[in-house]
Amino acid sequence: MRGLLLFCLLLAPAAAAEWRLVWSDEFDRDGLPDPSRWSYEEGFIRNRESQYYTRGRKENARVENGALVIESRKERFPNPAWRAGSADPWHAEFAAYTSASLTTEGKAAWRHARVEVRAKLPTGRGMWPAIWMLGVNRREVGWPRCGEIDIMENVGYEPDVIHANIHTQAYNHMRKTGRGAQLAIAEPWRGFHVYAVEWDSRKMEFSASGRVYFTYENEGTGEAVWPFEQPFYLILNSAVGGSWGGRHGIDDSIFPQRYEIDYVRVYQKR
Repeated sequence: MRGLLLFCLLLAPAAAAEWRLVWSDEFDRDGLPDPSRWSYEEGFIRNRESQYYTRGRKENARVENGALVIESRKERFPNPAWRAGSADPWHAEFAAYTSASLTTEGKAAWRHARVEVRAKLPTGRGMWPAIWMLGVNRREVGWPRCGEIDIMENVGYEPDVIHANIHTQAYNHMRKTGRGAQLAIAEPWRGFHVYAVEWDSRKMEFSASGRVYFTYENEGTGEAVWPFEQPFYLILNSAVGGSWGGRHGIDDSIFPQRYEIDYVRVYQKR
């Protein structure tokens, strides 16, 4: 009933703006995330992050009280990638932190859409929550050629700053040519905010609680700059440490940390 009511309330203004709701998760069923909508990344994945992403483990990802909770924990977790004698933390016998990364890869993807997520962030030095998207051709062409859309990123050592970025073959942080912007939001861990991207063939607009703070325009020079004429899938994750989030270390006293997502809604033009 809650989901239906919210659907009706939100559909009216969207329809008035010629948008139609094409996909959503209201997180109104307790338990593990809906497997028809979400799958998991598992293991140590990217950016030299310190957390082990678990699969189907309620301690790290669950729906409760009408929200998805991604919980980052400080704990000893057996590492299937253990290599005896290795000095690499990704091959240690135990991971020091666990968390979750949920993705719609293989289940849902969209081109030219409005994607919005209402979320309350975790906080503390070492945390790195994100809402982001990758092109469906990632496994064929690799990153950054597939394109990346960072709807929201936050690092715990700058807790009141929200970031939006895009990455392409021409513009990405590895080449130090990235494109993005940031916005100050007071204590985004205390309340929910709506983080969104809206894009068509001409431009992308990124917003937080209705305020547009970054616009990226199609220069018309090809896929190296604009690989966004294909569907993109969504990722919700809460990282610990890593090349950005861990730049000033990890405060072990903050755990566990909860990343709460009230809903995810995707609209497309009629």
